[in-house]
Amino acid sequence: MNNLGKILSTALIAMSLVAMAGISRAVELDPKVLAYKLPDQINWGPVTPAGNQQAVLFGDPSKPGLYGVMVKWLAGNHFSKPHFHPNDRFITVLSGTWWVGSGSDFDPTASVPMPAGSFVTHYGKQVHWDGAKDTDTVLLIVGDGPATSTPFGTPLTTR
Repeated sequence: MNNLGKILSTALIAMSLVAMAGISRAVELDPKVLAYKLPDQINWGPVTPAGNQQAVLFGDPSKPGLYGVMVKWLAGNHFSKPHFHPNDRFITVLSGTWWVGSGSDFDPTASVPMPAGSFVTHYGKQVHWDGAKDTDTVLLIVGDGPATSTPFGTPLTTR
């Protein structure tokens, strides 16, 4: 490589480093415009006996009004038992595979897989059950509160 080639290569490397330094500079977002939480700032609640945990993103699911929560179902064949909610709930599967079933007959082997990217509507007052089998699963649930859960019938055993 001749001297001119070396000079041009060095100049190109220097300009690239300057451009990358400008890109990596921290940008301050205006809190009057938006609010955000990075994954490590999401406040997950304790794991329930059913094998899931919840993080409230907005609203209050225990009160009337719009709410949004993330629910993490832990791997290990964790399922809710048949139940229903008073209002429609709109669910997006963010990661993993969520297994869903409908009706009062609880049978995880008869559940249907919903892979990441799926969208499900649970209609109000309709009996369903759901959970995770072999992978952790994270859901985004949006609905109109209160988001109570009413068990359906008597406790059933897993088949």
